[in-house]
Amino acid sequence: MKSLAFLVLLLVSLGVRALEPGDRVDNFRLLDHRGISHELHYLSDRKAVVIMVHGNGCPVVRQALPALRAVRERFEREGVTFLLLDSHRHDDRAAVTAEAREFGIDLPVLLDETQLVGESLGVTRTAEVFVIDPATWTLVYRGPVDDRLAYGAQKPAAARHYLSDALAATLAGQAAPVKKVAAVGCLVDFPERDRRAEHARISYSESVAPILRDRCSVCHRPGGVAPWAMTGYPAVRGFAPMIREVLRTKRMPPWYADPQHGHFVGDLSLTPDETRTLVHWIEAGAPRGDGPDPLTAVTAVESDWPLGPPDLVVEIPAFDVPATGVVDYLYPRVRNPLGEDKWVRAIHIVPGSRAVVHHVLAGIADPSLRAQRPFIEQLAAFGGYSPGRNFLPFPDGSGVRLRAGADLLFQMHYTPNGKAVQDVTRVGFYFHAQPPEHEMRLQFLMTRGLRIPPHAKAHAETVVHTFERDVILYSLMPHAHLRGKAAKFTAVFPDGREETLLSVPRYDFNWQTVYVLNEPRPLPAGTQVKFEMVWDNSAQNPANPDPSRAVPWGDQTWDEMNAGWIRYREIAPARTASER
Repeated sequence: MKSLAFLVLLLVSLGVRALEPGDRVDNFRLLDHRGISHELHYLSDRKAVVIMVHGNGCPVVRQALPALRAVRERFEREGVTFLLLDSHRHDDRAAVTAEAREFGIDLPVLLDETQLVGESLGVTRTAEVFVIDPATWTLVYRGPVDDRLAYGAQKPAAARHYLSDALAATLAGQAAPVKKVAAVGCLVDFPERDRRAEHARISYSESVAPILRDRCSVCHRPGGVAPWAMTGYPAVRGFAPMIREVLRTKRMPPWYADPQHGHFVGDLSLTPDETRTLVHWIEAGAPRGDGPDPLTAVTAVESDWPLGPPDLVVEIPAFDVPATGVVDYLYPRVRNPLGEDKWVRAIHIVPGSRAVVHHVLAGIADPSLRAQRPFIEQLAAFGGYSPGRNFLPFPDGSGVRLRAGADLLFQMHYTPNGKAVQDVTRVGFYFHAQPPEHEMRLQFLMTRGLRIPPHAKAHAETVVHTFERDVILYSLMPHAHLRGKAAKFTAVFPDGREETLLSVPRYDFNWQTVYVLNEPRPLPAGTQVKFEMVWDNSAQNPANPDPSRAVPWGDQTWDEMNAGWIRYREIAPARTASER
């Protein structure tokens, strides 16, 4: 009972009151109006962080921006980062972008669509600034930039320069001379902030558990890839503080596509309402309440073959993975046992040991195709496995040909985890009964001349592919290693129009997601597809093995890749039976 009481006190202490100077600021991640991802604790190398509350149409904000700009010009070169925060429910990205363009706002405007960040800071009015010390992640000042402005009135000149004084003191290692001044801007409405008592009555049974079941239990289940299983309320209660943290930093659910660009199959992202429900319930103490527990029905991974019994099961030769060290990529070949051509409609890969199998690629070793297709496109012809990615049946009426004389070729990447284990991975193949109408193709956008400078926070490179024929695009996948930061696919049409096909503002190497379009996208001949990858080789990247190193292309994760995968088919007249 003591442990339960402590947990409740911990949960209730999270985010339920306005921050005061000296309080610690919880980490968060938000997209800005340009679609760029920002995480507060990423700014650990800065001397101070200044966040001013923004709001479209607020005259106080517009009048405060020149004063903020003057402070920024003085302190930005001394290691201070300046950001704007918009927590207004009615300010969407398009509206904020339009206002930024009209008023020449060149600062990132972070879009707090759930209002959770504004709630935790205790925002009440626009034009209020928050000064945060990254050395301790504590709030050192909150209030206006200076004393010149009030709502509906202003002085000819400021007599008190609160923000400048607070920054000068912080950079000198001293306390701000004034720690708090009442904000004077436009009111920001936080309807949920006055409903704390009601948050304690959020139904775990009817509101919380169904979200976790539908969005999270696909991985958080016995035998799943997640480190713990959501098998009921006790497990959720124990991990409640962590759930709050990963929701605020958008680490979970593992879906990182910008919702402004495209709609994709299997989208695991939470809506703002779902995120608010979970966080508010946790901050209210994660009460069990009445009703059944839907998570007790979450079962273990039931079958190795979720698509049904395969037409062919291939066993990749056993490999003894050592407890420690580095295992070079393996390229085992398996003789094709089929005596005739087959068209593959889907594959499913079952790792022998999920703990050590980082990824598997499944493809073809066909000498007859060597002149037509690069090695990498043959290697991944059928697809692959990695955490968060496995079977993806090809669209109806399409497939990939497996010729009778071609061997099966695999790429195996193992990562030792402290225990020696033998892995025997199996691959299930599913065939079309008759040759399909269309052949699926794979295009890699990649360059091997990669070199990322030491300590570079945002090194970007772009690869372009031009389609010479009309095609239909089905899926996209960005790939980099531990330094990958963001990725984007852009279509440039023959008439010059550009369209973002996929934007991943926060790339995560741990989740190799294939983004399958809900509606396949026709692309006319002459369309260029640009793939841009951004890498973070700085010390602020917690996954970076060595920020002092100039990083080249390489297979292992301490090197890097820039590889964009595109699945498509050509638009062509239907083939006759004999042509198939």
